[in-house]
Amino acid sequence: MQYSPDAAIPYLSRVDAGTIELIRSFGVEIISSANLVQQFESAWGDEQLAMHEEAARGLYDIVKDAFAEIGRRITAGTPTTEYDIQQYIVDRFSERGMISKDPPIVAVNGNSAMPHYEPTHERHSPINKGDFVLIDLWAKANRPNSVYADITWTSFVAESVPEDVTKVFNVVRDARDAATDFVKEAFSGGRTIYGWQVDDVCRSVIEKAGYGKYFIHRTGHNIHTEVHGNGANIDNLETKDDRVLIPRTCFSIEPGVYLEGRFGVRSEIDVYVDEREARVTGGEPQREVVAILA
Repeated sequence: MQYSPDAAIPYLSRVDAGTIELIRSFGVEIISSANLVQQFESAWGDEQLAMHEEAARGLYDIVKDAFAEIGRRITAGTPTTEYDIQQYIVDRFSERGMISKDPPIVAVNGNSAMPHYEPTHERHSPINKGDFVLIDLWAKANRPNSVYADITWTSFVAESVPEDVTKVFNVVRDARDAATDFVKEAFSGGRTIYGWQVDDVCRSVIEKAGYGKYFIHRTGHNIHTEVHGNGANIDNLETKDDRVLIPRTCFSIEPGVYLEGRFGVRSEIDVYVDEREARVTGGEPQREVVAILA
């Protein structure tokens, strides 16, 4: 049944408590359908994988173009804001035949320390030289049954990046890579792993670096026709997602460190798994903070 013990996966817990009690009163054991549901709602076909790869490549191109656009505007002395760059990205989606239910996140300085911050026409901040800028963007091909891609990159509007920003980014990057390597090794070795285990691997790197209390969300989410799909999430914080990571599914790995009032670093990639391997889609993951004016 669509039941999750202790409501560990809330959006799967759709059977009311009274029905659970009634069925159990007949001496019937209730098994969660969590892993079964994944097979029908999260696994991709070949066409969906191809559309995801197309969308992911587009996101990598667009985020780099957005940083370049910030550089052009700053160099020219043209006033620009988070909202301006958000709308620049939305226009680029349209040009490439991509759509998104929600606009991307462009967040400057302290705004980037709020994971779900989103600029609007009415509420946004300017972008100036010396600012830290985070861009989180997600989109899919504007075609039937297409699936999303979702990435996050970070930058600094200067010729070089301050040491404190680089230090935090390196911790986040290393946590991201540790989680990715764990998944790759498991699938190449034929081992079964669960969403919560990947979260633990990722989180432990950040905790050992002394930033554990600043990593305030799960490591990742399933990706499908909605940017947050119904498959296994990479989560042992918000919930303990004990679903198996099954072949032909995709999920984000996106650790973050959020220093309130200063800046927040998140580095997000998408990982696709099949019967034999796991791989990062779209392009080469970010290795260092982009110095926009370099």
